[in-house]
Amino acid sequence: MNEKSLSDIKASSSAQIHTLEAVITSMIMVGIIIFTVQATSLTPLTSSTANAHIEAQLQTMGQDMLSALAYSSYGQDSKLKEDVQNWNGKEYVWNGSAYQMFASESTALQNSSLADTLLMVAVPRGIAHNVHFAWIDDDGILRDRRYIYNGEPSDNAVIISKKVLLSDNDVGNLSTFYASTRIPDADISTDFYNIVDVRMTLWRM
Repeated sequence: MNEKSLSDIKASSSAQIHTLEAVITSMIMVGIIIFTVQATSLTPLTSSTANAHIEAQLQTMGQDMLSALAYSSYGQDSKLKEDVQNWNGKEYVWNGSAYQMFASESTALQNSSLADTLLMVAVPRGIAHNVHFAWIDDDGILRDRRYIYNGEPSDNAVIISKKVLLSDNDVGNLSTFYASTRIPDADISTDFYNIVDVRMTLWRM
């Protein structure tokens, strides 16, 4: 066997060895990746999973509360509509034991089914909450005012809403209602007054 043949054999053997090393290295890397993914798979204790679980619970809780308040028997207004009808345009703040008017701590929120429900469901569970009333004004702009305020929501807060249809009969004295709430009569030619979107924000403290 001449010198050139021996050189070709050595080169071929070396190439095969390098190829085999590359294959083995690739298999090791794939094995490491698979092991890492399995070792760090999400569990109920993982932060992102826990946050998603909490958000889902809050979403369900909020939907249940608003759905219960929005229910009405035949010929009667829902508790949610009554809260909008009885609103005096003021903002109320949770002080740790009651909902007090923002500008007057001596004035508590009275006859509010929303407040009663939050006090019974959210407060004992340490769930912070805000409630806003939103509507479309005469210029077609969405307006928003606080009804109950409990602080700035966290990143894992959820928002649930229910729409309340108001007629002129629901409002009563149109000018008085507008003066206190700033919710306008959307159509003065009909009995339709406006639609108020009740927005509840919930988050874990």
